[in-house]
Amino acid sequence: MKFDKFTVALLILREDAPKLSEREENALQDAHMAYLAKLHEEGHILAAGPILGSKEREIRGLSIYKGSPDEVRTLADHDPGVREGRYRHELLDWVVPEGTLSLSRARFPRSMAEV
Repeated sequence: MKFDKFTVALLILREDAPKLSEREENALQDAHMAYLAKLHEEGHILAAGPILGSKEREIRGLSIYKGSPDEVRTLADHDPGVREGRYRHELLDWVVPEGTLSLSRARFPRSMAEV
């Protein structure tokens, strides 16, 4: 049996994350969303979204990338929130039988204003 390889990326709030003003946090969130939308348009990400819960929750989001963790690490690490030191990723290998995963090509919002 053949398998399709994906990476599940957990976006995790760093314990040493810098404190941001509401304006700075909103700007960083918009940059994060624009980056994910770009990766989706380029075909690197199949799905992405927040993990809902309290603001104190450690895991903030989940993305499913095409390819192995080694193949997507650089893309994940260029997320503006990761570059700014607010978040880190945990990358997990995920395989499914070939052809079993099918997602629509819906457009990702590029900012909170588009949500």
